[in-house]
Amino acid sequence: MASIRDVVDALSRRSGVDAVVVVGRDGLPIAARTTNGVDSESVAALLPAVINAMTQLGEAGARGDFGTAVLEFGRGLVVVTVVSADALLVVLVQPATNVGGLLFDLRRHRSAIAGLL
Repeated sequence: MASIRDVVDALSRRSGVDAVVVVGRDGLPIAARTTNGVDSESVAALLPAVINAMTQLGEAGARGDFGTAVLEFGRGLVVVTVVSADALLVVLVQPATNVGGLLFDLRRHRSAIAGLL
């Protein structure tokens, strides 16, 4: 049976991916694989505040519960998705990386990933 580390490793092997971090709602990393100087502990520590802000944005805009976000920065994209009530997944990708397939796979396999936690 696959483990959460297997999922993290598989996602990290995708083209253009610099980091994959599974984060508890407390901001502590559960599993991580990073390259190119990404600090998984700092990413994990900041994520709960980002999710809280996104949740408030969804509430204010009458959009419902937060599920997934793609954030664009000068040096790449950050994909954040809620895996379960207790865990989040963040994937940092390089600029110009097509994240369509990644988004599809995360949505399709969300419950399976949650079952590994």
